[in-house]
Amino acid sequence: KRRGTEVRTVRTAAAAAAAGREGATVVFVDLDTPRLPVLEIVAAVAGDPALSGVGLVGFYSHVETDRAREARAAGCRTVLPRSAFVLQLDALLG
Repeated sequence: KRRGTEVRTVRTAAAAAAAGREGATVVFVDLDTPRLPVLEIVAAVAGDPALSGVGLVGFYSHVETDRAREARAAGCRTVLPRSAFVLQLDALLG
């Protein structure tokens, strides 16, 4: 927010895809959120050809390597441990 970037939180795959169609330039997915269908969200954004220009970044706890592997298999273009995500956030926002 301090950069003037609009941030919107979504909780479903349909809402994430809709955000991309409505002009979001990047979708960030916290892969460690147990109450959200994070892999469905990744697959919905990654699998929609209309969203090919939308950045898709998943971040995870460094100990959850299986979740990172699952996200990559679901089509997540960039998967980072949380520590790297925090350090690179400004650059990822563009």
